[in-house]
Parts: sequence; C-alpha cells; structure tokens
Amino acid sequence: MFSKACEYGIKAVIYIATQSLEGRRVKIGDVVENSGSPEAFTGKVLSMLTRHNIVNSLTGPYGGFEINPKRMKEIKVSDIVFAIDGDTVYKGCGLGLSECSNTQPCPMHDKFVKVRGELKKMLENTSIYDLAIGLKAGKTMLVR
Repeated sequence: MFSKACEYGIKAVIYIATQSLEGRRVKIGDVVENSGSPEAFTGKVLSMLTRHNIVNSLTGPYGGFEINPKRMKEIKVSDIVFAIDGDTVYKGCGLGLSECSNTQPCPMHDKFVKVRGELKKMLENTSIYDLAIGLKAGKTMLVR
C-alpha cells in the first residue's frame, strides 16, 4: 500500500517521537538500529521529513533528530504519507490500471474507493503521539 520509503519514514518518525518524549535527540544510526531501516535510505527519508517540518534536524556534536512534543499531537500519519508518497495512495486503482474512474471503473473500483476512504480517514485521525505512546507502553513494536 505504501512505498518502502514511506514505511521507513513512518517507523523513523515513531521512533524519533518516543525519544523526543524523553527529551533525547537521536542520530541517524539510532534511527536505523531501532526502526529496521537501511541507513542510506533513512537519510533520504529523514531529509524529506525535515523539509516538510515533520522532524527537526540539528547539526553539531549535540545535534540529531527530534520532534517537539507539543507538535506530536498535531502531526498525523497522513502528513508523513503526503511528504513521502504524495496523495497517490488515495487515488490509485486497486488493480494498478493506469486509468480507473467512476465512469470507467475496474472490477474492484467501487469496493476499493471505500477502502481508500477509510484508510484516508484513519491516517488523518492518527497522530504520531498516539503511535509513540503505544510503542513506549510496549503495546506495539517497530522491528522484529
């Protein structure tokens, strides 16, 4: 459903959020180790997320990545998805056809439109804070 870059971005942001709640900035190596993402890919993804003001990046010996805890409740998963994948997840055909619409639907169109709508609603209503708290409480995991 999401690109690999988007999956890595979501996991990275959740990990950074958990550390930010503890007042810690994290280096890229920490993100890689704790989110299961490849280092080169993670750097690119974090750069995109920094440009979209989802994470903050500070340079220098005390630098790293962080998220302002007050902003965590405002940042929704849909913000990360849009920053990395755009809005294609809400528009694509369920069968991967290049053209699929209400006037010329694929066999799955009507059902897939409903699924996309529910997905969008869930992503827009789920904050990074919610996901970070679940991870910190041990209710969820990022890597196996």
